[in-house]
Amino acid sequence: MSMRHVTSAVVDAAQRVGAAPPAPAHLRLGGGDLPVVGSARVYVCGITPYDVTHLGHASTFVWADVLATVLDGTGVETRTCRNVTDVDDVLLEAARARGTYFDELALTQEAVFDRSMRALRVATPAHQPRARYHVDAVVQLAQALLEVGAAHERDGTVWFRGPDVAAGSGLGRDDALARSAAYGDRPDDPAKEDPFDVAVWRPSSDGEPAWPSPWGWGRPGWHAECAAMALAVQGASVDVLVGGADLLFPHHAYQVAMAEAVTGVRPFARAQLHVGEVRVAGHKMAKSTGNLVLVDDLLRDVSPAALRLHLLHRPYDEAWDFERPLLDESQELLDALHAAAARPGRSDPAGVLAPLRADLDVRASVAAALDVGGDGARQLISTLRLA
Repeated sequence: MSMRHVTSAVVDAAQRVGAAPPAPAHLRLGGGDLPVVGSARVYVCGITPYDVTHLGHASTFVWADVLATVLDGTGVETRTCRNVTDVDDVLLEAARARGTYFDELALTQEAVFDRSMRALRVATPAHQPRARYHVDAVVQLAQALLEVGAAHERDGTVWFRGPDVAAGSGLGRDDALARSAAYGDRPDDPAKEDPFDVAVWRPSSDGEPAWPSPWGWGRPGWHAECAAMALAVQGASVDVLVGGADLLFPHHAYQVAMAEAVTGVRPFARAQLHVGEVRVAGHKMAKSTGNLVLVDDLLRDVSPAALRLHLLHRPYDEAWDFERPLLDESQELLDALHAAAARPGRSDPAGVLAPLRADLDVRASVAAALDVGGDGARQLISTLRLA
């Protein structure tokens, strides 16, 4: 909830007494200041609802939740949009394997995901757009990209011109090609003008969901879905773009490039928050590697607050290995934080919360809360939703 308040104007000069209010606080993110006026727009790349929620998913969404709370604490109203990618290759493949429709599987898995998020005390976003309800927006995006020369069409596929996106990624060409291939962008497709072109709109095969378009029946490309949903819900730019570190390229790079090409507004995202990947024995947590650690499984033995603190007690962009015994340390830390909050006496919460506004430094805020206790510790527990 926002901390904004409305004060009445004072006309009589004799009544203009009292201390001046402090200057509005603002957030530093990624090493830069992020002043916001009125409301903050946060776009979070959400789930593809084809399987259960693992710890890597949870880490991203818990950090996004803390970001929104900290922004609210600076006196602005945070409007978070977290999409659902319910038109996607992996979802279609999973639905076929289970003998069900893609949208039915998506709804079932969304319910499981929502249950996990409630257990972890992640606030429900203001907006939760679903790709299948924004197909018209993707068609509009594709048409606009064609009109400004940022896309080309061939045999029913609208391709976004991507060489500049790859060149600006900071990756070597071979690495960028490998990542594009890993995320289904088919760099070797001969229909492209360049290997780094990506589909905005593509024909649907028999048995796949399809919608009408000027280029024939088809469906959206993944990167275009997020660009279209963000533009439709939050306008030409956002204050913070959030996702896992694995989305930096190609997904976020192309989402940003498409939005900027259509609107001319740069940057599309004033800041980006990419949450470090969660690993098991040095390997990224993923269904394909069979090393998933599921949130629901952990919550059978660990309190939601302890698991939430375990995810947060580190730099947000740090990649880390999950080790089950360390959860016990997080529970002990949580107990110590509650004990500090129970100590008598008053303390200034501002000093405890200040590190959160400096690149979301949870560890520094926890250390300060343990030191001063009292009101400061209680306010941090509330801010991080650890009660």
